Amino acid sequence: MLNAKLLKLPTAAQQHHHEHHQIVVGVRGQAELSIDGSGACLDTWKACLVPTEARHDYCGDQQNHVLVINVDPFCAALSTPLHSDYDKLMRLFEKPRTVQMDNRIQGLVQFAAGEFDRSPDNRALRKHLAASILHCMAERIVDRPPVSSNRNSLNPEDIRRYIVGNLHRKITVQDLAGVACLSVSRFHEIFRQVTGTTPHQFLLQTRLDQAVGLLSSTSLSVSEISYRTGFSSQSALTNALRKHRGITPSRLQLNEHVA
Repeated sequence: MLNAKLLKLPTAAQQHHHEHHQIVVGVRGQAELSIDGSGACLDTWKACLVPTEARHDYCGDQQNHVLVINVDPFCAALSTPLHSDYDKLMRLFEKPRTVQMDNRIQGLVQFAAGEFDRSPDNRALRKHLAASILHCMAERIVDRPPVSSNRNSLNPEDIRRYIVGNLHRKITVQDLAGVACLSVSRFHEIFRQVTGTTPHQFLLQTRLDQAVGLLSSTSLSVSEISYRTGFSSQSALTNALRKHRGITPSRLQLNEHVA
């Protein structure tokens, strides 16, 4: 069994467990999850891996949307060519954990979410895209050597918080390097190792996340939202959304009015 769907988590916590493994991936907004008593904050750059029978509860903010992938916990028969794939994927669920997605997986998740929304009845499409996300995560997590800690490590969440707190103004890579207490050249190197993307791409995606949230949940004009999220103009925001998310501001605002 492998299936996936887009959900909006309720604002009130709900506890349950199930007989399949599950990945919960942030698509929009934020959500709080607790898995076997260990809490995690889920946003558009994080995924929670929930093993079968693990008790968990969750709640989301008003804007949250998540992509949920359910995975059969029983491996394919040893005699079938699918066994090696299942064996690797099941090792994702050896323990509950929250993983930080790099830019490529985050982009794949956003693309998949857009396709799910565009073709809600295409079960084959959902299954294939969910499998792609699973395999990409397995390639990055299973058997990956642990990252040694050192004085040059950085926390992407610190960088994201700084960006969100300064969205309305111009933010340079030098500003971000200062948050991490690193030189610009060293910051570029470490940041790419940790996140799989460049500081500029991370900054752009964070601005787009915030813009999508405002477009989907407020009656602010596109011009005002472009200013608040640091885009030089309404057209700059429109072009960035079309290029990187495959959607326009008017479509996001229309979806909110329909909802």
